[in-house]
Amino acid sequence: MAMNDTYHYYNLYESEVSNGPTSKNQIVVGSPVEKPRILLMGLQRSGKSSIQRVVFGKMPPADTLYLESTTKIQKEDITRSFIDFQIWDFPGQINYFDDVAYDTKGIFDTVGSLVFVIDAQDDYSNALLRLQYTINEAYKVNTGISFEILIHKVDGLSDEYQYDVKNDIIRKMQEFLVDNKQEENIILKYHLTSIYDYSIYEAFSKIIQQMIRELPTLENLLDILRVKSGIEKAYLFDTLTKIYIATDSTPVEMETYELCSDMIDVVLDIECIYGPQSGSSPLIKEDNDEKIWKFKNDDINSFIMEREASSIIKLNDGYTVYMREVNSLLALICIIKHDNYEKQGLIDYNFRCFSSAVTKLFQYSQKSTISIEA
Repeated sequence: MAMNDTYHYYNLYESEVSNGPTSKNQIVVGSPVEKPRILLMGLQRSGKSSIQRVVFGKMPPADTLYLESTTKIQKEDITRSFIDFQIWDFPGQINYFDDVAYDTKGIFDTVGSLVFVIDAQDDYSNALLRLQYTINEAYKVNTGISFEILIHKVDGLSDEYQYDVKNDIIRKMQEFLVDNKQEENIILKYHLTSIYDYSIYEAFSKIIQQMIRELPTLENLLDILRVKSGIEKAYLFDTLTKIYIATDSTPVEMETYELCSDMIDVVLDIECIYGPQSGSSPLIKEDNDEKIWKFKNDDINSFIMEREASSIIKLNDGYTVYMREVNSLLALICIIKHDNYEKQGLIDYNFRCFSSAVTKLFQYSQKSTISIEA
């Protein structure tokens, strides 16, 4: 069974985009319009800068011990990866809601997600007070902000204590929302994280997915691929950040996610030694009046054509981990039973259908965004 109905979901997406404008706090991959922002906020020494350096700067976690405290906003454009946004790291000791000293509207108006970091190993009562103040003030400026709470540095805590801390924070924040009559308007999401394991990558995967306009279509495409190819689990990874921008509808298991993430490191290390396989960069900016971002080759089939970098790991438990590059910045990684992997020809064909649909999806998204903004 091949996935000929892949394009059905691409066509559904095309009609959805044409019927409405693009939200200013959504990521549109490769778009030249103003980038949405992710804000990292929290008290001093809560771990904000370490998170930014590890996830987006590829700094080894152990090296973050030597980072100095942030004294001013650190802005970083995430342009090296497939996803396109800004991340701002805020000093913990400054009040950026002071309208006299700072342009509060300019800072928070195009924010897609406000990530507040709480040190779980410290007394977090002051952190909760700052969080509550931040939520109140930020929501006044931008009602579309997504609030994400990282209960951080949990690597040194027992599982039982981690969940006790999480439940206590959830309870106190829910009481705060009820007291302010905002429980139906403001949704808070909580993540237990550490830079010493994959929990921080999984948390940012979920945070960024909420900002990707194409996410529902990507999930539908992955579901079709999974069903038609006999795949157990499929992830679409941004290879440079190890953030998965989409996965299918089956539950995410940390063990499989860690395995897939490790596979990216192996493949990238091998490419650094032996060089990448043939293929071209996925996106360039055309130097013309319309400033349309497009793929280097207008022929979709030529672009997909043989960006054939792939890797296979056969496990002792009867499963195979299969990785194929969609382009130089995106990779599909699947967990497949050994028996199903024997149908490799079918899997390869379905992958090409999937890759073609993803390519067309993002091309259409870029062009439609430019026409809407114009």
